[in-house]
Amino acid sequence: MAGAAQGGAEAFFERLVLAQHRTGMEVLAVIRREPGRAARLAAGGVTPVQLGFGGPLDWLTAPRLRAALRGFGPQVVVAWMNRAAGFARAASDARDGWAMTGRLGGAYALKHYRGCDLLAANTQGLCDWIALQGWPADRVRLVPNFAADLADTPPATLPFPPGAVPLLAMGRLHPNKDFSTLLRAMALLPPAVHLALAGEGPERAMLEALVRQLGLGDRVAFLGWRQDVGALLAACRLLVVPSRIEPLGNVVLEGFSAARAVVATAADGPREVMRHGETGLLVPIGDHAALAATLAQVLDDPARAEALATAGRAAFLARHAEAPVLAAWAQFLGEAAARKGQA
Repeated sequence: MAGAAQGGAEAFFERLVLAQHRTGMEVLAVIRREPGRAARLAAGGVTPVQLGFGGPLDWLTAPRLRAALRGFGPQVVVAWMNRAAGFARAASDARDGWAMTGRLGGAYALKHYRGCDLLAANTQGLCDWIALQGWPADRVRLVPNFAADLADTPPATLPFPPGAVPLLAMGRLHPNKDFSTLLRAMALLPPAVHLALAGEGPERAMLEALVRQLGLGDRVAFLGWRQDVGALLAACRLLVVPSRIEPLGNVVLEGFSAARAVVATAADGPREVMRHGETGLLVPIGDHAALAATLAQVLDDPARAEALATAGRAAFLARHAEAPVLAAWAQFLGEAAARKGQA
């Protein structure tokens, strides 16, 4: 996995590797050098191989990856997103005994996955999209994500005054997450409503300026990247996911897990994962007035918020808890190994 230091796909990679290790599966994690990720994996019992995973002039990663894989002798290699897939392909040849697979969490360019025996996609919508691009439908499988079980986590302390009604949003401060629409919605909500925004990214300065422009003052707290997701959710009344582009939305699963009501835009992932009116509420993308109105309705109706939270928690346990997803991954890996054995 050659991803960024922070992000939903990267965080799920860590959760999955450590959960598989706890089941007794032999797992080798190969990652782009990142001290925090390496320390978290090692603390869970998986000491990773760290490589450069650089650009076109990186001549070292492929041979080092090849040596690591041949030393480990895997049955299946999982390339986690595009850059890892390119290097994994360069590090393998027909004489190697492992099956090559790719894991996609979005509409990635499929050219990176040439030579993969199977692909795993984390939503049915993404599986359908992959098939529409010409990839054989019988070589892609739905393998969903799981979130940590965050129920009963003690709440974090937030920098809000007594009596504040705290909302939570989490994610990279990037145009795809559309936190600017959420800030505009905040300006339409009562002054008692505050927002904790956990994340970092290139839009931070713009968002801070928008807070000043909208006169939100200290009603918005920029928390930076946080690892204590469960504590943040426990401290807040609602989880808000305002994304324009969200292939899945791990944050939605975390909200379900923590039994928090979720209000999200109707991006691809939330639209598939959530049942509108039952496990959460969906609003049009980019419509700050509709978002504000929906948030106000839920805040004014605690019984409805509790019902949404309870249904979301039930959906988490049925489909997005660790056990059912680990079973789906075990089936995927077993099928990939069997296909290679038949080749």
